[in-house]
Amino acid sequence: VQLVESGGGVVRAGDSLRLSCAASGRTFSGGVMGWFRRAPGKQRVFVAAIRGSGNSTYYTDSVKDRFTVSRDNAAITVYLQMNSLKPEDTAVYYCAATSFFSTLVGRPDTYEYWGQGTQVTVSS
Repeated sequence: VQLVESGGGVVRAGDSLRLSCAASGRTFSGGVMGWFRRAPGKQRVFVAAIRGSGNSTYYTDSVKDRFTVSRDNAAITVYLQMNSLKPEDTAVYYCAATSFFSTLVGRPDTYEYWGQGTQVTVSS
């Protein structure tokens, strides 16, 4: 299984970006698909997640009301719509997926599969 991210780039504060992550080889309809990010010099942290069923979403506090996570009906592609971007959102963004049901959606070790990461840079 491969997760391939796209959509990163360099934007100004207040702009929007949409990240995509496509899974090859399987669907995650029974599991969870999520996004993490690693800022320069910091650890990887949870950003958002969505159940493969699409009936629940989760966000870290710093992105609530600005970011929206969604997935396609086949639970093969997960998206992260990022609005009102801030310089502190600058990071490498990673998508992750697990085929298992889990309540621990914010923990990196919940996820079996990871993308290679895409850089998001927000200038002030």
